[in-house]
Amino acid sequence: MKKLLGAWFTAGAALTRRRYLGAIAATVLGAALGLPPQHALARDNSDHWVGTWSASPQSVDPFTPANPASFTGQTIRQVLHTSVGGQTIRVRLTNEFGTDALTIGSAHVALQSSGAGIAGGTDRTLTFAGQGSVSIPKGAPMLSDPVDLDVPPLSNVVVTIYLPQATSNTTFHALGRQDTYISGPGDFTGAAAFPTATTTQSWYFLSGLEVLASSRSAAVVTLGDSITDGFASTVNANNRWPNILAERLQASRRFADVAVLDQGISGNRVLHDTIGPNALSRVDRDVLAASGVKFVTLLEGINDIGFSGFIPTEEVSADQIIAGYRQIIARAHAQGLLIYGCTLTPFGGLGPPYETPAGEAKRQAVNQWIRTSNAFDAVIDFDQVVRDPANPTHMLAAYDSGDHLHPNDAGYRAMAESIDLRLFSRNNN
Repeated sequence: MKKLLGAWFTAGAALTRRRYLGAIAATVLGAALGLPPQHALARDNSDHWVGTWSASPQSVDPFTPANPASFTGQTIRQVLHTSVGGQTIRVRLTNEFGTDALTIGSAHVALQSSGAGIAGGTDRTLTFAGQGSVSIPKGAPMLSDPVDLDVPPLSNVVVTIYLPQATSNTTFHALGRQDTYISGPGDFTGAAAFPTATTTQSWYFLSGLEVLASSRSAAVVTLGDSITDGFASTVNANNRWPNILAERLQASRRFADVAVLDQGISGNRVLHDTIGPNALSRVDRDVLAASGVKFVTLLEGINDIGFSGFIPTEEVSADQIIAGYRQIIARAHAQGLLIYGCTLTPFGGLGPPYETPAGEAKRQAVNQWIRTSNAFDAVIDFDQVVRDPANPTHMLAAYDSGDHLHPNDAGYRAMAESIDLRLFSRNNN
């Protein structure tokens, strides 16, 4: 430690007093945490953590049973698709809905080669406060220590965790649209060739990947339901509209430092729980606590309308959905965030309980309010993008996945390509 501080004093003449003292403090803190000096330097140069991938945690419910329901001494390898890139990363695990502590025996991160394979030379061991294993208390998230790994934008990162104890699957994200690989018994966290016993398309005990990025970087959180979650998009192709938005941002030199965090939950509602926590209850977790967030999009309400027929005791009016929007807007604005309202897309042809005269009237009333109230900082008119001009209560056939509610890959692309990237200019703040 004495040699380390001596080096800083030698370099101190080239630093302002404020930056110099900050560098010493950051280095001492980094040394105490077992971090290499470059992390302290990065903090001193005003780099900050920004989320590059996310999946909103949910608990098991009758509509989305977990598969598998539990793990016994097995290893799980999960694939995440980044938005922005970075050279220093950390992983966020979660035991939010656990009834007991979650034991992670070991965890690794790497770049994907293909399938369950990892790219040579990229495997890194994750630690937590310097330890290779960790017990996550029930209800808690857990951030890994920073690790040096050059992660390109729009790349696939593999996170592998070993669960040494019998573990009930209590916290997961149901609709991954991405293959997850599960081994038989054993710790295979560092295995280049993963011994897959079974696959699924959910993410388990994993909610975020963050990169250390420049001070100019920021994130947009896409808060929504199945249409944001990518229902009916091609598996392993990353064709959700937030993915395609990230591609567009990366293709622009002006906006390449804007990350996209997909916080959609299929079946989610603004006002009531059933599939995932209701949107009002998860704003703090999924939006306000997101690293580097500056912008929010909101696309929710269709399931509030449709579930009114499934669960009559939870029927809601257009005014109640709008009141929920007002709460989300107020909470975003209180934290200095810009929030953009997305109009609800058509569901004509789906049939009851979504497609009813009352349901369509609610959708029209909500969309009219989004377009004309000026409550949001801007409007993203997805309804106008995907509807059939000749039959505007229906989705255009070329964009319809076939269920008359969810877009296909072409529909998701049309949605993302309709968004004005200038909404994500830092000059807006």
